[in-house]
Amino acid sequence: MPESPGSPSFGDRVASAVAGTGPLCAGIDPSAELLAAWNLTDDARGVLEFGMRCVEAFAGVVPVIKPQVAFFERHGSAGLAALESVLAEARDAGLVVIADAKRGDIGSTVAAYASAWLGPDSPLAADAVTALPYLGLGSLQPLFDLAGAHGRGVVVVVRSSNPEGRALQEAVTDRGKGPSVEDMLLGQIAALNHGGAVPPGTVGVVVGATLQPSGFPLPELGGVVLAPGVGAQGGGAAEVAALFAGCPPGSVVASASRSLLASGPDVTALAASARQMRDEMGDALR
Repeated sequence: MPESPGSPSFGDRVASAVAGTGPLCAGIDPSAELLAAWNLTDDARGVLEFGMRCVEAFAGVVPVIKPQVAFFERHGSAGLAALESVLAEARDAGLVVIADAKRGDIGSTVAAYASAWLGPDSPLAADAVTALPYLGLGSLQPLFDLAGAHGRGVVVVVRSSNPEGRALQEAVTDRGKGPSVEDMLLGQIAALNHGGAVPPGTVGVVVGATLQPSGFPLPELGGVVLAPGVGAQGGGAAEVAALFAGCPPGSVVASASRSLLASGPDVTALAASARQMRDEMGDALR
């Protein structure tokens, strides 16, 4: 994990990691249901064991992991301590880590979120953090600034795969005369990545793999595209190939959680499932 200015950008590091293994992000989601399926206790010890098994299975198999912060937070300070341990183990294993915290606020509050998830001295620091832009993309500037200064990233949820989000994200701006909200955000993020305010590749996006193509040309984004919806939500290789055609190599990373984690608790079986899905996504994006 980079700790000083002048490091390669988040986008560059993801592209390098994808080139070494393949375009898959493996979720780490220790929900109550998965903990029970893995015969683990629904407490901080259980989520710690879950996370450590995932890191063991995914190291060297996938380039990126995405711990869902909420499943650790629900166990209080002990759960967050477990997350710190999982992040440290993943860092030692050479995995790129996106903390799926979906933070978003204004002013000093978002600056504090930036310090917690991207600050080089924070025990929770990850390579990137997910963020919500619906207080205005500019409200996330402290996240972008700190990420850019330390070679980290911010992955902004723009086109989510959940059906509840579509009405808001597809709403048309400027009283029906402008682009959709999601296309406006994609354009603003592209401008950030290409405009010199942050290193190119600092700001990525979430674009659901089950959606139709957007009006904004994704190959022009200039950042990482995280594509959830693979597996349990119905997204497959064909959908990924069609939606992300033309995007630069290493910029698109399909994301799977439930469908992948169902292969646990055996570490070997979990790694085999990740390897198979990684190869399918690699063939689709090649």
